[in-house]
Amino acid sequence: MTKYLLLKHYRGAPASANDVPMDRWTPAEISAHVQYMDDFAARLVETGEYVDSQALAPEGTFVRSDGAGRPPVTDGPFAETKDLIAGWMVIDVDSYERALELAGELSAAPGAGGKPIHEWLELRPFLTAPPTITTEWLHR
Repeated sequence: MTKYLLLKHYRGAPASANDVPMDRWTPAEISAHVQYMDDFAARLVETGEYVDSQALAPEGTFVRSDGAGRPPVTDGPFAETKDLIAGWMVIDVDSYERALELAGELSAAPGAGGKPIHEWLELRPFLTAPPTITTEWLHR
């Protein structure tokens, strides 16, 4: 089994077929979308392929260590994930082909007008082992 991240983007990916921003959807359209996502996750729980999923709030802050004292906090200027990433789902499947199949199905969640979004999802495998570092690599 291999874990994959299905990453949902607000922007940065190619436009979806039903490209109406969620903030312009009706409450019923949002409910239908969330229900589709919940039903999809429930099916994957039954097959043992579901690991986790989360939607992200639009707020976010960059924080880094600045030594002693309070860490600096900023709202930019960075390509901020709060503007890019809407949420994710982690799956654990037998093959890359199965991961592609599930990503394609998730992409068809309903959006505006009840029509499938056909959004682009980023599919990324989890790193299963750290890269091998040799002394030859260190001396480059």
